[in-house]
Amino acid sequence: MKIAIVTINQPSLNSACNLVPYLQDYEVDVYGKKDLKHNLKELKIYNKLDDILTPAWKSYNAIICILAMGAVVRKIAPLLEDKSTDPAVIVINLALDKVVPLLSGHLGGANRLADILASNLPNCINFISTATDQTKTLAFEMLAKDRGWHIENLKALAKISNRLLNKQNVKVATYPRVFDSISKKDNLELVGFDSLDLDTVVISPIVQSECLTFRPKVYLGMGCNRDTPLFELEEAFKLFLDKYNLKVEDIKSISSFEAKKDELGLLELAQKYNLVIEFYNKKDINSLENSFSQSASTKFFGLKGVAEPSSVLASEYKELIIKKEVYFKSVTIAGAI
Repeated sequence: MKIAIVTINQPSLNSACNLVPYLQDYEVDVYGKKDLKHNLKELKIYNKLDDILTPAWKSYNAIICILAMGAVVRKIAPLLEDKSTDPAVIVINLALDKVVPLLSGHLGGANRLADILASNLPNCINFISTATDQTKTLAFEMLAKDRGWHIENLKALAKISNRLLNKQNVKVATYPRVFDSISKKDNLELVGFDSLDLDTVVISPIVQSECLTFRPKVYLGMGCNRDTPLFELEEAFKLFLDKYNLKVEDIKSISSFEAKKDELGLLELAQKYNLVIEFYNKKDINSLENSFSQSASTKFFGLKGVAEPSSVLASEYKELIIKKEVYFKSVTIAGAI
């Protein structure tokens, strides 16, 4: 995380000098006025707050302001764009014992950074105003952030959060093991993907809807005939992505049977798209209790399959969400999360 600390006078610069040692795990720049005393290796000099806040908005993950909260609000107001992209903004007092995460508490990380500061600074109190934090209610956006899920239809989040705060039912359309992995399930109901409405949260990388949607990464399993060329594997890969509305960045890894470790086309495909590739042995594959599609690998290798079980073995939640597709009679692809 890259952090800017903004000061406005000698007292606030003194506080910044005292704060910097508590932020050693981060890349930190301190901004201040000229001709002031400090013990920093470098102080970035500015004349007006407007001169630094605009570029800082795009250059830093978090901005810590040691100045009046009202002044901060007035200065950042014209810079606000979207909760998914705005940086974390934190205000802290001169004594460094009161901290307020002012903006982007969840997705921007302000609440978490303020928690870290309050935990490390002596007698520091964190004034978090976010309702879900105060009531220890599930915050879906934090769940998504922590798990690396892409978020779509973020404008629907407020309504979902308010339903949970008001202890009203929220339907979650996802897969059983994903639902089971959510620790706070108060007022959550697992439903199928055919039961969507605007009070539903969708957790799937392949379901398109207007609901608040979270897209976990997909783990691909791939099988192919011996010496299948790169161009054929790549065309199959692209067709698969197109069919399920996936992008390359939605894919976490490729996996296959260990007999494919020297399959040049498969290795080249993974390298070309900068994807991790993993291989599993017969014992791993046949240890799975899942029922998989019929596979030629059963006859030749005594396996339950290649594409489907490999994708499940590599995946986080062990949920096969796309059964194998066959391309050009030579390539099989399946997807799991």
